Amino acid sequence: MPDRAAVIAALDSVIDPKTGQGLFEAGLVQGLVVAEDRAGFVIEVPSAETRLYAPVRDAAEAALAALPGMARVSVVLTAEAVAAPARRTAGLSPQAMDQSRARAPVATERPAHVRQVIGVASGKGGVGKSTVAVNLACALAARGLRIGLLDADVYGPSLPTMLGVSGKPDYEDGAMVPHEAFGMKVMSVGLLTKAEDAMIWRGPMASQALTQMLTQTRWGTEAEPLDILVVDLPPGTGDVHLTLVQKTLLDGMVIVSTPQEVALADARRAHTMFEKVGAKTLGLIENMSGFPDPVSGDLIPIFGHGGARDEAERLGVSFLGDLPLSQALREGGDAGRPLVATERDGDMARRLGAVAAALVEKLDL
Repeated sequence: MPDRAAVIAALDSVIDPKTGQGLFEAGLVQGLVVAEDRAGFVIEVPSAETRLYAPVRDAAEAALAALPGMARVSVVLTAEAVAAPARRTAGLSPQAMDQSRARAPVATERPAHVRQVIGVASGKGGVGKSTVAVNLACALAARGLRIGLLDADVYGPSLPTMLGVSGKPDYEDGAMVPHEAFGMKVMSVGLLTKAEDAMIWRGPMASQALTQMLTQTRWGTEAEPLDILVVDLPPGTGDVHLTLVQKTLLDGMVIVSTPQEVALADARRAHTMFEKVGAKTLGLIENMSGFPDPVSGDLIPIFGHGGARDEAERLGVSFLGDLPLSQALREGGDAGRPLVATERDGDMARRLGAVAAALVEKLDL
């Protein structure tokens, strides 16, 4: 494990161009994390000085990468927006004033050799969004499309478990080589860390992790570009969502919700957020839409039924389909064998196949 004192010394070997001090001594190192074989921190500067500090960021990354045992380095350069009006910050502690300022990540490139990018989102956690994302990606791959799947839930990555992949990705010419599973290219922060690790990251560091996976992964080639990159987003409407919108030209969002109002209210907020930032909602999917009666086969509306269809109509977006509760679907996710990929003739595969067909039509592929 890299020594924290050695990390600080390495950072102080990089000179702040404004004060002439080392980065750590100058107070430019924020949120320093040193763990096992990696280290990372944030440099925040006024927006007018981002060009001045871009070489500083690169020098800091090089200094850390040269340390023994250091395999991964993340140095985030963020631009500080104009400070909030004095009437809003008067009387606040320095920490509260710091939290009151907006931050904008420095722009990077969109993924190379990717034709379309769609996000799978939910306002509320626990609605089965990742399960839907994985199986929807499998349904798209079953149509003969080249599919990539990016796990952008940096705080709770679940794709390695659901797809049965593990181990750190290889690097070739400075780019990460994604794992392959069920005919898809796969990348997740869960492949870069231990399964039990907790990502104790501020928003900028989570955003940088997404940016690196998005833009520094070899998703496709000029000869064989990805048709669709499916991005499984974390619940809510936060930094990771905004970073995705800022970094990539999105072709649309799929919002997953359960039928009850507490979930639909958050799905509504997610749609509103994406609408404000210019990312169109391709449609809503209702998950856990009843449980099949073991005798009659009729759906028992445990969480209600039809709420997402009604909400889609109110929002003026498409309703893409409903998915009942399924023990086999859950077992497939736990075992790393997605049901849609292993039982292509089953009811769930047919339902998600219809959703995939609707998306392909909307994306004009």
